[in-house]
Amino acid sequence: MQSPKEIAIAHATEALLAGAPIALELASKFKEAGHTLALVGGPVRDAILGRLGNDLDFTTSARPEVTAKIMKKWADAVWETGAQFGTIAGKRGDLTIEITTYRSESYDPTSRKPDVDFGESIEGDLGRRDFTINAMALELTTETPTFIDLYDGISDLAKGVLRTPGKAEDSFSDDPLRMMRAARFAAQLNFTPDPALVQAIESIAPRISIISAERVHDELIKLIMSNHPRVGLSILVESGLAAIVLPELPQLKLEIDEHHHHKDVYEHTLTVLEQAIALEERLGGPNLVIRLAALLHDIGKPRTREHIPGGGVSFHHHEVVGARMTKERLRALRFSNEIIKDVSTLVFLHLRFHGYGTGEWTDSAVRRYIRDAGDLLVHLHVLTRADCTTRNKNKAEKLAKTYDSLEERIAALMEEEELNKIRPDLDGLAIMKILGIAPSPLVGKAYQYLLDMRMEQGPLGEERATKELLTWWSQQKK
Repeated sequence: MQSPKEIAIAHATEALLAGAPIALELASKFKEAGHTLALVGGPVRDAILGRLGNDLDFTTSARPEVTAKIMKKWADAVWETGAQFGTIAGKRGDLTIEITTYRSESYDPTSRKPDVDFGESIEGDLGRRDFTINAMALELTTETPTFIDLYDGISDLAKGVLRTPGKAEDSFSDDPLRMMRAARFAAQLNFTPDPALVQAIESIAPRISIISAERVHDELIKLIMSNHPRVGLSILVESGLAAIVLPELPQLKLEIDEHHHHKDVYEHTLTVLEQAIALEERLGGPNLVIRLAALLHDIGKPRTREHIPGGGVSFHHHEVVGARMTKERLRALRFSNEIIKDVSTLVFLHLRFHGYGTGEWTDSAVRRYIRDAGDLLVHLHVLTRADCTTRNKNKAEKLAKTYDSLEERIAALMEEEELNKIRPDLDGLAIMKILGIAPSPLVGKAYQYLLDMRMEQGPLGEERATKELLTWWSQQKK
């Protein structure tokens, strides 16, 4: 009778071969050339989890130039840009393939990049991989496909545990980015990191500083866009990594004393992130901008906290400070200018709704809310609703109903006035003709004046807009 592990291996092998039958065809080419070929890493892990995709990773005894030669006879397209690191990539149909020569890497403790040495065996190659769940392989050039699992990764996969093949300190010291990858895989798979792994991160967290901001940026995005970002973010904070790569997050753990109570800002932030994710269907699915905005919306609070006489705490203008801090952090993490602008705008606007009260805003105030949000209006709806984390059910329901009414007013105004296309009643050419002036900054000032009036009072019509413009112009000349 087969053991549970043997059954799992049999299922994994079957899933791999069924999901990628073309792999056997490729393996035969390498075997004919006298080389080995094995599926390895993520595809093996994902096949066991029942979610094999169209990206396959292989490892081989062939050197990169030999791999390239074989691939060019088999694939539709081949890329050799990673050849210096032993990797040749190719594409056949919908399948993307990377084949890497067995590797045995050595690291300079002060360097960001490894010195790549080619290895002689798959056993050595698997031993240098980051986690046991990524150190499994399916050898395809043996008489029958052979499942290789030297570090019991299949058991760790079954238990939901993240563990390194060797000593975690050595693995993370060699490649500090693996500490970020640990948090990322935990978030993607909802796995629990082995205690020894967490201790290793805690002991050498400062080594992450030798990793480029671009590589940290990439791992952070994968973590934030995972199904369980709270899991990964908690690991970053508790291990000390966040204090280096995203210090604003652990700084939200503000001390709370018996005289000056306030909400736990750190826990509130993680809850807002989860609630924003639950509303992402309004944005068409997983959305990086809303997740970053939820994560960073309150980062201005530590710098603006003031104790109120008699008890309590205030955070006046934390949205203004937070928007500025958001720009600085995202810029340091090499995010694009567009994402920086969008996320900082949402952080700046996230409190705007609280001036709405129970519906006291005039139509002009609603128009301004729409105008300031611009293309981010639905994002702002999601963030504002997610920002309600009160445990008071009645209060939560009241806030939700109030925001429902605001959204209804927005929809009605947008339908009536097409506010998403709002413009002044006179354009720049009309302004110059009426005032008899040439293109200049004054035209822009006049345009903004009419736009503000349009926002406050709704459509003016050409006749009234002309009259208001001339009145404004006469005051400018005084």
